[in-house]
Amino acid sequence: MGERAGTGPAVRYTLWHDAVPRPGWLNMAIDRALLERAVAGESWLRLYAWSPSCLSFGRHEPAARRYDRERIAGLGLDVVRRPTGGRAVWHAGELTYAMAAPAAALGALREAYGEIHRVIRNALRTFGVPAELAPARTAIRPDAGACFATPAGGEVIVGDDKLVGSAQLRERGALLQHGSILLADDQAMVARLTRGDAPADRSAPLARLLGRWVGWEEAADAVTEAAADRWGAPGERVDGGASVVHQARWHAARFRSSAWTWDASDPSDLTDASTAPSWRTAPLRDPTALDA
Repeated sequence: MGERAGTGPAVRYTLWHDAVPRPGWLNMAIDRALLERAVAGESWLRLYAWSPSCLSFGRHEPAARRYDRERIAGLGLDVVRRPTGGRAVWHAGELTYAMAAPAAALGALREAYGEIHRVIRNALRTFGVPAELAPARTAIRPDAGACFATPAGGEVIVGDDKLVGSAQLRERGALLQHGSILLADDQAMVARLTRGDAPADRSAPLARLLGRWVGWEEAADAVTEAAADRWGAPGERVDGGASVVHQARWHAARFRSSAWTWDASDPSDLTDASTAPSWRTAPLRDPTALDA
């Protein structure tokens, strides 16, 4: 890896600026594939975007009970369930990050959660945003409303508002943490799709805070520099990520399944496990997830 520059742990990671926006099911399949690679000892920092805009549910969120499926279908909105925990997020004008690594590289669950958020916080401070990490607090229930309605301990905030929402999954000695850095759009769409009363939106998009537009590339470059400052330069940088996208196809059926999306039912029978690589046959589990 490159020369050490910061005070964080030494992490040998591959950096992927995945600049071509992808649909929600493929983004989640790719992140799941990165977790499999982390199980095998690799570390990845992926920065990406969504097209079309998409509503995502947390792994344990009661989506069918809480959100209006008919309204979502009538509006023609894309929807997916994440492999990680947490609550609903509207993915539109944002930069999304995913960090996948062996768990030992970044420490215990909350230690790693905070460490990754320090990189994001430092990146946002380069724009002049007075970003801080939220103080520790009691874990938030998956049915407590939208992700950006309440900051979880260790998340990136500005005053009382939330700029970044994340969730972490640990499995077989590896971790996947991904999250949304709001650039332009707030989270009002989640309230529009919620059955009954919805908690207030406390999202704080970067454009609102700065009074100017921050593009995806500008934000991605800031995160890249902050990661290099804290962890050292990446050992490798990739652009297309073709091998990861190829690996992600084994997870496509799950994340395209309405049973998984709305009921968290495992559609493993949609893929013939006998033809998949050995890493695909392991069940999707969520033994230790930090919900945001």
